Amino acid sequence: MGNYSIRDFVNKTQQDQNENDYFELETDRVLEVNLNGEVWSKMGAMIAYVGSIKFERERILEHGVSKMFKKALTGEGTQLMKAKGKGRLYLADQGKKITIFDLQNESLCVNGNDLLAFEPSINWDIRLMRKMAGMMAGGLFNVMLDGKGKVAITTHFEPLTLIVKPGETVYTDPNATVAWSGNLKPEFVTDITFRTLIGRGSNESIQMAFSGEGFVIIQPFEEVYLSSDS
Repeated sequence: MGNYSIRDFVNKTQQDQNENDYFELETDRVLEVNLNGEVWSKMGAMIAYVGSIKFERERILEHGVSKMFKKALTGEGTQLMKAKGKGRLYLADQGKKITIFDLQNESLCVNGNDLLAFEPSINWDIRLMRKMAGMMAGGLFNVMLDGKGKVAITTHFEPLTLIVKPGETVYTDPNATVAWSGNLKPEFVTDITFRTLIGRGSNESIQMAFSGEGFVIIQPFEEVYLSSDS
């Protein structure tokens, strides 16, 4: 780490005072939201703000009865917070790297734990990974986002995008899988040979299989999810 005078350190690390885009990366791991209205973010992601901003926990029926029941089944992983007002809001999640997407009537599926924030103009729905139930604890859901607007996701370290081509199935570790194009519907397969080789149950014997045409975003890190009753 370099040596700085206090003035040099402040000049090097201070926030950008200019009002930029609605979503702006202050650093690779801090998202600035230039708020004039409202935004949805992951609960607990706020690290600082400037201006007149109020925060509300997502109410039980905020997004309808259907999503309420899905959230009850998936635990607390998709709990959201709504920020309302005018000012600069800073969001982060455990030092993970942030990527901003500008959806133009496109769809994106994101692992529920890796969704940081999105504009209210974005439509969203919780998708249960039913075939994963009983195979691994936690991480059993994803969020389908579509429409027009900004979406911010997080990854541990640099993400890698794998292209899915017709006739070429892409297999990924569920704990390293972050997001994928909304037209893809992953299947879950168990590698019995690998499980036998290990000699006991292992999460790595469970794989996500993507077929068709699209993309999958992975991270060089196997995230461990905690079940809601742990």
